[in-house]
Formats: sequence, C-alpha cells, structure tokens
Amino acid sequence: MPEEPATATASASASSVTSRRMLMLGAAGASTVIAIRPALANTTASVLTCQIPVPGPGNAGKYIDRNGNVVDPGPLGPLGALFGGPYPPPSRPFTGEEVRDALYKGVYLPGTTYYSNDAYLKYIKKLSGGQSGYTCFLSIQNPRG
Repeated sequence: MPEEPATATASASASSVTSRRMLMLGAAGASTVIAIRPALANTTASVLTCQIPVPGPGNAGKYIDRNGNVVDPGPLGPLGALFGGPYPPPSRPFTGEEVRDALYKGVYLPGTTYYSNDAYLKYIKKLSGGQSGYTCFLSIQNPRG
C-alpha cells in the first residue's frame, strides 16, 4: 500500500528536523570540548599552586604530634620536638606541588625533618571536608589532564 503524500511530507519534515537537531548538538559538543581543554590546563596549574596550611587557620598556634593530630604546644614549646614532643607549625602553608612531591616522590616538605615531615603528611592525609586545604589535597589525589 503506497504512503499518502501528506504522511510522506510530514515524515521527511520530521527527519530533517531531527537531522538539524543532531548537527546542532554535535556542534555544541565540539565547542564544549574545545572550551574544557583550557579549563583542564588551568586546573592542573591550580593544583600546583593551591595551598594547604598546617594546621588550618582555626588551629593557629597549635602544634602537630607524631600521629598528625592537632595539639597544644608542650611545656617546652618548639624545643619539645627535639624530645619527641609535638612539632611547631611550618612558617608558611605548603603548596599542592610540594605536598604531591612529598606524597608520591618521597621528597621532604620544605623546612622539615624526617619526623616533622611524617607528622605533617599524616595531618594532611587526615583532612576532611570543610577544613582548610581539603580541596587542594583532593585535587592532588585526583589529578586531571
């Protein structure tokens, strides 16, 4: 049974609309890929420059014990670290690149000894959502690009 002319015209019109829509989606998809690539490059750069304070601003003046916990300074203050006490906070936040190198390449964090480096890395590994430096630490673990 031959198709009626009105149905054939409607069918052709519908397929051309579908074809146009697919072409538009393809063009939009291609521009999205082009737009995302520079963003990934920026993400990689920001991972290297993001900062992780040890300890975070909410614990300013506190020290880090050997297990990576935030504690009050011992009675000896900074000298306590010489006798196994807690370690004073570093003079500046660590960058994402420094932490990444310390975690994956075995390099010490700047200005640290073997034991203070270990304590600071344990603190960083314990960071959780809402703490300063957490997003930076996540981006180090899940590099893009």
